[in-house]
Amino acid sequence: MSMAPLFLIFPAVAAVLAALIPSNRWRPWLLPVAGTLHAALTGVALVRPEPLSPTAWLALDPLGKVILLVVSLLFLCCSYYAAGYLRSRSEQPNRVFCICLLFFLSTASLVAWSRHLGLLWVAVEGLTLVTAPLIFFNHTQQSIEATWKYMVVGSVGIALALLGTFFLAYSAQHAGHGASLMVSDLLQHAPALSKPWLHAAFVLLLVGYGTKMGLAPMHTWKPDAYGEAPCVVGALLSGGVTSCAFLALLRAYHISVAAGEVAYVCRLLLFMGLLSMATASLFMVGQRDMKRMLAYSSVEHMGILVLGLGLGAPALFGTLLHVVNNGLTKGVLFLSAGNIHRAYHSKSTEQVSGAMQRVPLSGTLFFLGFLAITGSPPFGPFISEFLILNGAFRSGRMVVGALFLVLLLIVFIGMGATVLKIVQGRPSIAARKTSYRDTVLSGAPILALLVLVLLIGVILPAPLAALINDAVRYLEGQP
Repeated sequence: MSMAPLFLIFPAVAAVLAALIPSNRWRPWLLPVAGTLHAALTGVALVRPEPLSPTAWLALDPLGKVILLVVSLLFLCCSYYAAGYLRSRSEQPNRVFCICLLFFLSTASLVAWSRHLGLLWVAVEGLTLVTAPLIFFNHTQQSIEATWKYMVVGSVGIALALLGTFFLAYSAQHAGHGASLMVSDLLQHAPALSKPWLHAAFVLLLVGYGTKMGLAPMHTWKPDAYGEAPCVVGALLSGGVTSCAFLALLRAYHISVAAGEVAYVCRLLLFMGLLSMATASLFMVGQRDMKRMLAYSSVEHMGILVLGLGLGAPALFGTLLHVVNNGLTKGVLFLSAGNIHRAYHSKSTEQVSGAMQRVPLSGTLFFLGFLAITGSPPFGPFISEFLILNGAFRSGRMVVGALFLVLLLIVFIGMGATVLKIVQGRPSIAARKTSYRDTVLSGAPILALLVLVLLIGVILPAPLAALINDAVRYLEGQP
């Protein structure tokens, strides 16, 4: 019996329980229970993989395993953090918040397990629907504007992705193989797919799922959504939703490369990657809002992922490793930023300074998260970004490699100026009078994520390396 139904059903059952439990105090503890069970199931699924059936709509292939691992680890840490966060926000009803978080876990798992592109599209759209109410949690004018922007821009993107999915199916039918959306069928018949329809499909899928990732210029929803959502939601959006959307783009890339269109798709991916990094670097310089700064950091790292994919085989290992590094490190940054925000009741550098004195644990973790996300050794992103850069030079794309380095430097300088204003100096009198202090639930999950990021940078765990190598071989069409 397949394990797939367990990943989908038990978070949904937990969501139903969250709807039935009347207590705002006890309901949030369903989140860490669900997160722990999901992590345990993920461990079993990775250690004891099921045979990959070519006809199964739900199956965990090597690409799905990487995304499932990222989502499971990130949700596990965020679930414990969320329990403490919601306890401190006792004045705010949390029923809808808990229900949506649990359905997020279910739909994200569906994305990882989907081997049918139509079902994958439904799962990604489901992620949009269940995360929108999370952005509106604070019930302010700004949060509802951010929610509507997220819904409208995301809906346009997902509609284009649906059209691209139809074009992909028609490319197979036009070649006389039937309009199948099964990944295995499309890979099998890839060399015979109609090239004009395949080209059009890839463009639409890149723009559509690129909107969900937050690639420039389709990133306009990100600064508002990340800026107004609770930071635990920002972590899941930046590390979870974007990883799921990237998996959808990986599916399109895999099929296009199998069809012999590697040169066509790589040109588009390289352009979009550099454009996203350049856009993020411009808005990062002089940024005063720390949560919007993290939003542009997410735009940058989506650009890095797409750039690495566009470099092809020499950079695939680094690209897939960066999916893991980005997801975990964004958890460190968003959760620690949430603690700083609650300590200062502000997210602007005009009011936030001296965070290392006011909230020593969160301020230190935020600073270390900045070093990690900007590719400083010995953290994981340094390894994955170095491998992507090495892939650029190995493939002979010297200009791309040089631009990559320059943009990384600009981001480091721009982001560093904002982060140093936040963590250095002395906290204001008003900030010292607020009641917030670091606690076990607000600090331990962030520390756990940082330890994982450091472990990947210092000693890349052999099981993780094997998992990513399997995914690379799968993308390259090797047995």
